[in-house]
Amino acid sequence: MAALVLFCAALLAASALHKALSRERLTEASARLAGVGPVPAQLLLILAGTLELVAAACLLAAPVRVLGGVIAALVWGTYALALARRRGETLDCGCDLAARSKPVSTALVLRAAGLAVLAGIVALLPDAPFSLDAPFAAAGLIALYLGASELLAIPAPYWKTA
Repeated sequence: MAALVLFCAALLAASALHKALSRERLTEASARLAGVGPVPAQLLLILAGTLELVAAACLLAAPVRVLGGVIAALVWGTYALALARRRGETLDCGCDLAARSKPVSTALVLRAAGLAVLAGIVALLPDAPFSLDAPFAAAGLIALYLGASELLAIPAPYWKTA
């Protein structure tokens, strides 16, 4: 189960890095999602990025893994709620590395909620010894996650209407 821990930690750290590198774009996305002005949105962005880094670090340290899982679940759960409030609207939600406006779908809300549930599960997992295959399995999970994100970004595929 070390792969799940590494997956969550890597995703959280990458999300925090994304917030630092794309501040302007993600401040706008935060403002739209939270329904606040630019200054509070920037503070929310800094808070979210900080919490993501703290959660990632905590997940990697066995004595505080539960705390990391709880923080990650709160961050991703809050994001799911913010997306749910904007469901149906077309906006750049900051979900992707590329800037693109798209309708906030149920699938996007469920993705964030699923990550929150996964973080809760990771918090409750017993300590597993680190194995050589764990980083590779985590990298595979990240690749699958990014692939699923790209599929969700397709504007109107036939399988979404079927």
